[in-house]
Parts: sequence; C-alpha cells; structure tokens
Amino acid sequence: MASKPTVTVPQSNRVRLVVASSVMLTFISFWRAAAIVLNDLGSSAFYAGGISEEAVGKSAPWFIIGVMLFSYSVRSVYVESCSMFTRGGVYRIVKEALGSTFAKVSVSALMFDYVLTGPISGVSAGQYIVGMMNDLARLCVEKYHWPTWAAPQLNVNYASAGFAVIITIYFWWQNIKGIEESSEKALTIMKITTVMVILLLTWGTVTAVHRGAHLPPLPTPSNLHFSDAALGFLKGTHFAQTLGLFGVLMAFGHSVLAMSGEESLAQVNREIEHPKLKNLKRAAMVIAIYSLLFTGIGSMLAVMIIPDDVRVSVYRDNLIAGMAMYMVGPEFLRLAFRAFVVIVGFLILGGAVNTAIVGSTGVLMRVAEDGVLTDWFRKPHRRFGTSHRIVNLVSGMQLLVIVITRGDVILIGEAYAFGVIWSFTFNALAMLVLRYRFRGERGAKVPLNLHIGRTEIPVGLMSVFCVLLTTAVVNLFTKSVATVSGVIFAVAFFIIFSLSERDNKRRHALAERQMKEHFQLEHSDDIGAEELKIRPGCVLVTMRDAANPYALKWALARTDTDEQDVVVLAARMMGVGGPEYVDASEQLFSEHEQMLFTKAVSVAEGFGKHISLLVVPAGDIFAAIVKTATSLEAAAVVSGLSSKLTAQEQAYHVGQAWETLPEPKRQFTFYVVPQQGEAESFHIGPHAPTIPAEDVQLVHRLWLNLRRNPNMQHLHHSDIVTYALTRLSSEYSKDRDAVVHGLQECIEHTQHHQALGSPARYDSMEGAGPGLSLQAPKPTPATTTK
Repeated sequence: MASKPTVTVPQSNRVRLVVASSVMLTFISFWRAAAIVLNDLGSSAFYAGGISEEAVGKSAPWFIIGVMLFSYSVRSVYVESCSMFTRGGVYRIVKEALGSTFAKVSVSALMFDYVLTGPISGVSAGQYIVGMMNDLARLCVEKYHWPTWAAPQLNVNYASAGFAVIITIYFWWQNIKGIEESSEKALTIMKITTVMVILLLTWGTVTAVHRGAHLPPLPTPSNLHFSDAALGFLKGTHFAQTLGLFGVLMAFGHSVLAMSGEESLAQVNREIEHPKLKNLKRAAMVIAIYSLLFTGIGSMLAVMIIPDDVRVSVYRDNLIAGMAMYMVGPEFLRLAFRAFVVIVGFLILGGAVNTAIVGSTGVLMRVAEDGVLTDWFRKPHRRFGTSHRIVNLVSGMQLLVIVITRGDVILIGEAYAFGVIWSFTFNALAMLVLRYRFRGERGAKVPLNLHIGRTEIPVGLMSVFCVLLTTAVVNLFTKSVATVSGVIFAVAFFIIFSLSERDNKRRHALAERQMKEHFQLEHSDDIGAEELKIRPGCVLVTMRDAANPYALKWALARTDTDEQDVVVLAARMMGVGGPEYVDASEQLFSEHEQMLFTKAVSVAEGFGKHISLLVVPAGDIFAAIVKTATSLEAAAVVSGLSSKLTAQEQAYHVGQAWETLPEPKRQFTFYVVPQQGEAESFHIGPHAPTIPAEDVQLVHRLWLNLRRNPNMQHLHHSDIVTYALTRLSSEYSKDRDAVVHGLQECIEHTQHHQALGSPARYDSMEGAGPGLSLQAPKPTPATTTK
C-alpha cells in the first residue's frame, strides 16, 4: 500500500497572539470581604431609620429589623448564584437565565441604585457634619453668649449638598487616577466603626433601661401613620384609608433601602481566598449579624432614646448623632461621642461614595466587556490608564442628583429604593429560572427545598422572589418619585445599551476580521511557556500605550532573541464583579487593543526581532504581572514608568504581589524604564545583599581572631554571619527602638563615608536590589542597578 505524500504547510506570516481565559486575581480573607460589603451596607444605618420613620411612623424600627432579617435570605440568593458557574453579579446571572434584554433592564435598575448611593451617602455625611456645627453654634450662643453673627446657623440641606459635591469630586479624581479600593482600608474603617457600634449599643441600652424607655409601637396596621409622600399615587384615594395588610407591605417597602449594598457581595466573591464558598458563607454571616445589630437594633434604640418632639423634626437625617445627644451622662462625654460618631460617619459614608463610583464603573465595564457599550467608553486615560469616560459619566450623574435634590435626603431616599428592590427581584427571578434550566449540583442553595420524588420545589427561593416582587409592585404605587425617576432612568439606559450594542456588533465584527488577518489568535485556559511556545527565562514586557512603546524598545535593544524570548503582555482590566473565567466567545478586541498589538509588532519588526503577544484578563495589574511572570518562568519583567507611581513604588507593589503567590514561585528582575533618563532594576524575591569589601574583611578578621580559640577550630565565615544575625534578631525582639536607632546611626555613618564609584551598600526598598541582566551583547550606560 502506497504511503501518503508529505504535505508541507507554509508558515503563516501572522504573529501569534495568545489570549488567556483565566483572570489574574489577588485574594482576600472573608473578614476583608465582609468589611468591603459592610462599608456599603453599613452606611445605610446612618440614614435608613430617619427616612423610614418619616414615611411610616414610630413603628419604623420593627420594619428595619424585618428588612435586616429578610436581607439574609436575599444574601442566600447571592451565595447560591456565586456557587454556580456564572460570575459577575446581577447582570451576568440575569443574562444567563433570562437573556440579553432582561439583563440590560436589570443592570439599568442596578445603575439607578448605584447612581443614588453616592449622593445619599455624601449628603448624609454632610447632614452629620452640618448638624454638629449648628448644634455647637447654638450651644455657644445660648451657654457662652456668643453673638449670633459669630455662630450662624447653616442651611442644613444646602450645606450638606455642598459637602456631598466636594466628597464626590474628590473620589472622582481618585478614581480617575486609578487609586484602587483597598480591603485593608475597608477593614480599618470597619474596626473603627465597630468601636463606635459597641459604644452606641451599650450606652444606648444602659440609657433605655435607666429611663425605663418603652419599645416602639408594634408593626400593626393601626400603628402605621403614612406621610402624604409615602402614599404616593394612592394619596387621596379611598383605598388609602383602609390599607390593612397592604399597609404593612407598604411600610416594608419604605424600609427596604436599609439592605442596599448586597450586590457588593457578588462583586467581591471572585477575590475571596480558598476555600471560596466556605469563606463566602462566613462573610455573609458576619454581614448579617453586623447589619442586624448596627442598623436594626440601632434604629430601635434611637426611637426609645430620642424624644418624639425632636427625633424626626431635628434629627431625622442624623439619627445616630441625636442618640449621642440624649444618652445619660455628662454633656462633655455626649459631645465627645457625637464628634466620634460624625468622624466615623464621614469615614463610612465617604467610603460608600467611593464604593458607588467603583461599583457602578465596574458594572458598566462588565457591560462594556460584553460588547454592550461602545469602545469609546473603554478607551483608557492617556496618562493614568483608567476608564475615565465611564468614571466621568457616573460621577456626573451623581453630581446632577445632588444638585437637583439640593441635599434633601428624604427625596433621594424615596427614589433610591427603586433600584434596590428591582435589582434584587431580577436576581431572584434569574436564580429561580436557573434552578430548572441547570439542575446540576450547587455548592449552596437557598434553604427550604421540598422534594417530591425526583422533583425539587425551591420553596425558599420562590418565597424570596414573591416577597421581592410584591414589595417592588407595591413600591410602584406608593413611591411616586421613585417610580417616575426610576422608570425614566431605566428606560433611558436601556435605550442607550440597545443602540450601543447594535453599533458595537458591527464594529467588533470588522475588528475581529482585521485581527484574524494580522494575528494568529489562540485562546488558552492556562498560561505557560508551553502554551506560548517559548523557552523558560524569557523577558516579559508590559505595554498599555501604543503611542509610547519605549519600554518595549528598551527591552528589544538589550535582548538577543535568538537566546531569549520576548513576550509582550497586554493586561485587559476586568471591572469589579467581572468573572473569574472569560469564555473565548466573549473575548472582544477593542480599537485600543488592536492599535496596541499592531504597534508592538511594528516596533519588533523595526528591530528585526521576533516577539510573542499575550493578553491576560486581570483584576489587579501587579498581580497579573507577577502571576504571568511566574507562569512563564520569566527571568525579567520590563515595565514603563507609571505616571502616578515612582519606580520604587512600582517595585514595591510588584514585590507585595510576589509575596502573596503560593510556592513554588520564581524570582525575577523587575526593570522600570522611564521615557527619558536611566532605567532602574529591582530583584523580586529573596536575594543575597551586596556586601562591600570592608565588611568582608571585618568578617575575615573576626574569623582569624576567633580561630585562635582551641574550641573554634571548625568555625566558618558563615557561622559568624549566622551568629550576628541571630543576635540582632534576639536584641530586636527585646528592644526594638534601640536596634532601630543603632541601625539608623550605622546607615548615616556609612553613607557619609561612602566613596564615589563604590558599590551600592543598601537596597532602596524591601525586595529591591541588584538583579539579573538581560542577555544583551552590549550593556549601555543608560542602565543602572539599584
């Protein structure tokens, strides 16, 4: 039988472009995850009680507590959704279950929630500050007889709106610069808040018992007293006079804003450390207990402590400050505690403003990643590399809300509940559909599931959905401001999403064809040297700006690609709440990325050298760089100088990301290349320090002297160094200040006597030091090693 002829396939002239599916993430403990969520959810404790009582009367705390208890059921829906294959919060889950149209409607409602979270938190922070300023001014006039012009009374709403504008503009600029939300910062804020909560609940309970205070009226229809605004479209109707059980649902709906922020749990889920699901459940339990005590019990004590004649009329918008003023004890202690409350309120409410900007930006980025928003929104800032156009859009809408409402917390709160309840309703409906569409095992389920034969009836999930849907429908009739503003906002956003998606499909189809013409696209679940067909010990070059590829040029000029491969890394930053895994079908290339890859190839061709291209979805740029370098077994990483960080700060963040990697992890040299001037190199990982000749001589002299002792015949030079380090460690544990002082004197003395041209004695930072050089035939004077 004749053998088949050998066919030689001509080599493609397209450059290989490998696109990773796994997202490079950093991971946090469940305590930090809970702190991030509570920074959003806990902020409602500062305003929810006053808004609810204004609407339904003195029985409001019972409904706040009911909402807090029910919120655990809503949280269980999120936990189940996070245990499935879908990731990304409401948008991703609704899209998977109900399709693209419902997904766009749900994300429109969610955006309404986020757009109002910032203003209500910022204005509430202003209310606490202005309220304290006015009370102190009143005290100075009444007690110390100051003239009224020296202690004027500020217009609470207008002044609070001014504070909210300043806070929003501050966090807008922080997000433009790309200052990431820190789980460490969130945890610190919650530690301080916890101290305040313990003092508040303990002192409040003592006060209530001391005065023999009574619990608020039970939440029965006869005890409900709705304001005209709370009746909404039912105002003046006969039905409004005989509300009955419907009134209880109305009151529940007017308190539902107390559980805003649940979506944050789905957003932080992907970054929770292993075991993910177990830690997610732990975080959910911490959130449930904390929010019940702070928001629920705190609202109850406020009604019991603050007199009826001033609680709503004076302290409606800063209820916790009112509690501080009516505690038992000396006046100066109450004033001091109120100042503490204002500081804590400013921290957590200000953090909620930032969370609203970050969260809404993340949601829109997730929508943009799906091709719903045009690439115009995704184009990074020229200097900072952030999604500045989305940040501008979100912050602009928040500022507009503050100006339109003129700092009226009640008005914002009325509208706020629309986005909260409808986003929860869509999420619960989607999970109910997924119970029947995907019957596979889940890591977690909403409790109460009835089994009849092989059929499972999700009683618990159905009940949660029914309560949410009923509340949402009731709110449509009783929250006229929320209904009108929410529907207009949602319809406007839905239209924008639909038109943008249609235009994007046309643009991306063209971009995809062009990418396939010039690049050999390959998708890979894992990233390694084998997947990229490169040798270990490569040079990894980060690139984010097609207009300034100076880091790539610097690396190519110093690398012999016959001996060492060069990989150009483009990190595709995923929005908050994005997935852990991005399917190949969803990898849409933007115009910016196309320009980036084309420029990289053009630069390499100019040097006559070969490069490999790699796209990695990332949650954190430094974690992505370090994980990719480790996966590729890179010897060096080359990056341009950041516009917002120094070379030392960049190296520090890379070193921190390296420390969090599991073993085994590879050491490498990190080069930071400025557009002009000298490059700097930092060795990432443990390394031998640079020891000057005089120190080596000192060790040798000690060795000679000690060897004269008959018992030291087996002494080595390394033994002296080990003993010295052990002695230093022991002394440091006993008297840290003395050791630090001695080291500072040593550093100053050494630097003063160091001659020009002598080797650097000290690393500029932890983890930084002399590194491996690129395999370059001719090193240039432009390179410096620190």
